[in-house]
Amino acid sequence: MYARTIIDLDEVDNEPRRSGCRGCNNGVKLDFDFEYAFQPIVDLATRTVFAHEALVRGPNGESARSVLARVNDTNRYQFDQACRVKAVSTAAHLGMDTFLSINFLPNAVYQPEACIRSTLRAAREYGFPAERIIFEVTEDERVVDRAHLLNIFQKYSSLGFKTAIDDFGAGYAGLNLLSEFQPTILKLDMDLVRNIDAMPARQAIVQGLVYMSRLLGSRVIAEGVETRRERDYLASIGIDLMQGYYFCRPAFKALGEVDPHAWD
Repeated sequence: MYARTIIDLDEVDNEPRRSGCRGCNNGVKLDFDFEYAFQPIVDLATRTVFAHEALVRGPNGESARSVLARVNDTNRYQFDQACRVKAVSTAAHLGMDTFLSINFLPNAVYQPEACIRSTLRAAREYGFPAERIIFEVTEDERVVDRAHLLNIFQKYSSLGFKTAIDDFGAGYAGLNLLSEFQPTILKLDMDLVRNIDAMPARQAIVQGLVYMSRLLGSRVIAEGVETRRERDYLASIGIDLMQGYYFCRPAFKALGEVDPHAWD
């Protein structure tokens, strides 16, 4: 599943000139700074860190909301591009040797082939393997044109990147989206995970999603794991990939270290 080769930058380098991508050429500069915190996604079966998710923060660790509140229709493209470059450069600087999961804004992607250039260039410049990049989008992301989101996913997949649908189970169109495109990873919404060890209805839903994901060839990540009982139940139904405070909180400008007791 993870062996597909990334297409080289030279193959997409002329794409903006062919596509006339207005986002690439509007000249708008970001007038604010931001940083990243990184939270591990663990593989319980191998007791290793599978990936780190890059979570946007203010320059002094302020909340993601304080940063996203400054994103608008004028600077959305520049912010999305800056996020990709900073995530890759910071991951390389920190010596990350796992997958890197980057959230992207589909409404900021005009032409997938053109807009991916900054990611490929950053990977090349900073020496971070592009094949270890996961692009994720929340299921309930307000996309004006769902066909456009599907096109982005399909193009990124064809280029060799991993793809993920975040907060799966929280939005209104998750199954319809999944019927048209099967991502590398499904990240279960944390509301489905919370107290799952004591909630039979949630257990039934999540077991169904796990079974479905296996048929579709996608892996499942359980987000928001906060207790040993949640961890143990999820592991008992075959979910090995998990993320949450039980293992590690996001680490500002650093790679979070998993609590050794979380493996036991």
